[in-house]
Amino acid sequence: MSGERASIEVDEFLPHPPAKVWRALTEPELLARWLMPNDFKPVVGHRFTFAAKPIPAVGFDGTIECRVLDIEELRLLRISWRGGGLDTTVTWRLVAEGRGTRLFVEHAGFDLDDPVNAYAFRGMGGGWRSGIFRALREALTDLR
Repeated sequence: MSGERASIEVDEFLPHPPAKVWRALTEPELLARWLMPNDFKPVVGHRFTFAAKPIPAVGFDGTIECRVLDIEELRLLRISWRGGGLDTTVTWRLVAEGRGTRLFVEHAGFDLDDPVNAYAFRGMGGGWRSGIFRALREALTDLR
């Protein structure tokens, strides 16, 4: 056992101003459109849940328990992400770039010595890189 933790790190240019991207990250109904149903509030310390699709084969009931760890309006959102054997964090950083926003996402704390964590790391890596950003782009396009 190495005890080393792995991270998924991705970034994407979004042709929308930081304020619009921030809304998609912090307004519960908008967040639900591209990520998952939730009871999020942009308040440090707030505990909330995401409702994901259960995966019984790995003992995941579909509930992701989260807590807001850090917020810097229009710049940074960090949450804890626990469920299905994971005890991780997700950090979104927004950086203005031209007329849009570069969104950096880091999902950190995967224990690759643990089979459930290793399975989640592989599956979520592809999800963050493709499906999540595609859904976010669609939600932002629909947002006025």
